[in-house]
Amino acid sequence: MDESNVTKKDTNLSVLAVLGPSKKASKSAKRKQKRVLPEPYTSEDVLWRDIVALLGDDTVGHALQHGTEWDSPFDFREEVEVEVSTLSSNGDALAHSPASSAPWVIVAPFALPGERIRVRVYRSSRLHSFADLLEVVSPNLDLRDDSRAKCRYFGQCSGCQYQMLSYDTQLGIKRNVVIKAYENFSNLPRETIPDVLPTIASPLQYGYRTKITPHFEAPPKKARKEAESGSANSDRPGWLKIGFNEIGKRTVLDIEECPIATPVLNAALGPIREDIIKNIWGYKKGVSLLLRDSIEHPPSDISSIPGPEDEKHICVTSHKATVRERVDSMYFEFPGHSFFQNNNSVLVPLTSYVKDAIFPSSKSSGPTHLVDAYCGSGLFSLMLAPHFDTVAGIELSVESIKSATANAIINRLPQGKCSFLAGDAANIFSTVSHFPPDKTALIIDPPRKGSDEPFIEQLVRFACSTVVYVSCNVHTQARDIGMIIERMEREGGGRKYVLESLRGFDLFPQTAHVESVAVLRLV
Repeated sequence: MDESNVTKKDTNLSVLAVLGPSKKASKSAKRKQKRVLPEPYTSEDVLWRDIVALLGDDTVGHALQHGTEWDSPFDFREEVEVEVSTLSSNGDALAHSPASSAPWVIVAPFALPGERIRVRVYRSSRLHSFADLLEVVSPNLDLRDDSRAKCRYFGQCSGCQYQMLSYDTQLGIKRNVVIKAYENFSNLPRETIPDVLPTIASPLQYGYRTKITPHFEAPPKKARKEAESGSANSDRPGWLKIGFNEIGKRTVLDIEECPIATPVLNAALGPIREDIIKNIWGYKKGVSLLLRDSIEHPPSDISSIPGPEDEKHICVTSHKATVRERVDSMYFEFPGHSFFQNNNSVLVPLTSYVKDAIFPSSKSSGPTHLVDAYCGSGLFSLMLAPHFDTVAGIELSVESIKSATANAIINRLPQGKCSFLAGDAANIFSTVSHFPPDKTALIIDPPRKGSDEPFIEQLVRFACSTVVYVSCNVHTQARDIGMIIERMEREGGGRKYVLESLRGFDLFPQTAHVESVAVLRLV
């Protein structure tokens, strides 16, 4: 096909549908590496969209047509100096390759727009290469202040991306992630997408994380043989690292303290590390540890739960042990391995925002019934229960349903007000068929993969008055919101869902992660 005949639509389809390599790709290029294309809506796919946006559709379309999208201009471990153009939605710096090479993007950590950086390439992919940051040659002092970083391992550990930035700047970056997600993944006309509201801040920017999972590897065979023969040093082995992944590598970085974790977890981490070092030769496999911040004792009287300053917290390390958390005046218990939001400090703002979205002050009356899909241990169900006549929660995990049911009893909710059912969220609406749709609100808080078509089909058929979609993956949220709106327009008999508001929530300060809350109203 002649390049002059490639239309804008053709280019977009080639680029954004992530089609495979052109048949014209050289045989030598095919032999170099497997053509592994990203799964839709994964972090790799999100990065690909950012790369397309930086290079431009025409440049990418030309490379796809000529089969050169895998022909990296850089050798393994080649060093190059580039200027950062923008940040990806994953928090990495994106830079154009030098003008002397073919159009290409360098992806590097811990650098900021406008900075000139020196990097070393360690892996190449489709129209981009990943590189280690060696030096910030010319820092952007309007953004960067390295003295802000509170972690001695920042720049090595893969956990945080933004400690050098002011918190307001972090919130602005995360708002832009939400904007891009809906531009790239919702398939909605731009005029139907509301302005994304400012990101809601976390009350704590450090010391907030209530769960961490450091890990370590078992002794290597050679080291074990030396230990068995008595030739090993009796001190701590040099190969033993207990911590988190090193940026850009599969190796573990030894970390004695994590500043974004709660003080309780950091106080427990030291003795846990010492015990591992002492007993390392007894481990046959690598281990992923669990540390969760928990209230030590359940309250004797739920009506007089002590304030946070009076509660003693402990570190729970067993997957089977009970973890206890308080959110405002509500109290939650769940097993150590179960999901619960890992930043307790932001849960009151989050649940209050969801409540206010369902009951806007502009409306004289609101829903009387609540359906909480993917309800987990009952966070939204129980926090919002006082505002509804009837609440129904559903969750795939039988264990989570047991926790949610027990939590309703612990918090002395009226009998019969909240019911929790274990089952597939795709079948939820058959269990609440007696709920009046025009008086029913739906909260969706799915895992990262989002919802699926059967669930969305049932949602549209039920047609509840308000949908609040809380997501830990704004990209799958954008996809699902687009599907809900499109399907309702097609099948709603004149009714339609309007995307009323979009807003990010910062549950993980210092990182690139952003939660998103989308509100749909039936009109």
